[in-house]
Order: sequence, then structure tokens, then C-alpha cells
Amino acid sequence: MNIGLTGGIACGKSTVADMLVRRGALLVDADRIAREVVMPGTPVLAQVIARFGEDLLLPDGSLHRKKLGERVFGNPEALKDLEGLLHPPIRAAMRERMRTLEAQHPDKLVVVDVPLLYESGLQEQYEQVMVVYVPRAVQLQRLMKRDGIDEEAAVRRLQAQWDIEEKRRLADVLIDNSGTLEETELQVQRFWDERGLS
Repeated sequence: MNIGLTGGIACGKSTVADMLVRRGALLVDADRIAREVVMPGTPVLAQVIARFGEDLLLPDGSLHRKKLGERVFGNPEALKDLEGLLHPPIRAAMRERMRTLEAQHPDKLVVVDVPLLYESGLQEQYEQVMVVYVPRAVQLQRLMKRDGIDEEAAVRRLQAQWDIEEKRRLADVLIDNSGTLEETELQVQRFWDERGLS
């Protein structure tokens, strides 16, 4: 069994992923794969540098991800170019890891953590989609606090994704993470129990 796990930025998706893993789920993390495909020496990193500039290379040869983010956020054309370079290899690696884990562990839940699942039209790849939700006002405050950014920068990041209410509407499974950790934990346990996972 597999599920796609998504939500909005700063909604607590990683927290819910950890709760599922603690219960025995196997995790495929799109963000981790996104970092792997631009490791020093990879062809994807070379393509990103060729498109966006040598100044994005750190002294150790790795990608200055924050600087790249600043360059593409609010610039739809640049963002589209970046996604065109990154998304195909990331998606291929995600599919391969999901299939491998399902084949090796048919009795386990495979959770694929994909921040932009709906935006990328990937929902059909999963048996169900779990959305981690908090209201937009909470999302905005958490993002500003987490990343140490002002409201304007936080709003720009939120606008680069689908509205969280739209993701909530489309969810097969909804985890409301606007309360306490204990309340979130109870919802995750209920999901786990209802599906007879062990």
C-alpha cells in the first residue's frame, strides 16, 4: 500500500511523516531526492549552474539552495526553467524507490512525501493522498517563524503553491495539524488503525 503525503509549506508534513515512520511506514522523501539530484558532480547540478549562474556554487562545489530559491521565487519563468531541470529526475527516482519498497515490503505502508504533489499533477500515482492541513493564517505565522522571513517573503512563497484550502478539499485523508502535537498524533493513529496497519 502507498500514500502520497502533501500539504502546504510550514503545515507540518515532516512531523506527520515522522509519526507514520515511527509506526512502521517506509518513507520516500522528495526533498531528500531533490537534494541528491543536485549533489556535486551530478549532471543536473551542471545544468542548474549553466542556467542560473556560477555564483550559485558554494566553495565545496555544492549548490547554494537558499540563493537559488531567492532567484526563482516570484519569477515564474525562472521557476518553470528550474522545475523543468529538476522534476523529471526527481520523479523518476521517487517512482523507482516507491516500487522497490513496495516489492521488498508488501505488508508495509510506503509514504511518499511530495510537497508539490497536486501542483505537479502526481495524485494519480498514489492509492490515496494524505494532506497535512493548517489554516492559511497559521501557515503564514509558522513559515515566518521557521524561516526567519518577513510577511511579504512568506506570502510570496505561499503564492508559489496551491492554496491550502484547495488541497484540503481534494484530500483522501486529512490530518489537521493546527492543534497540539498530541491531537495530530491521535489523527495519525486513527488513520493507522482504520487501515489495519501494524
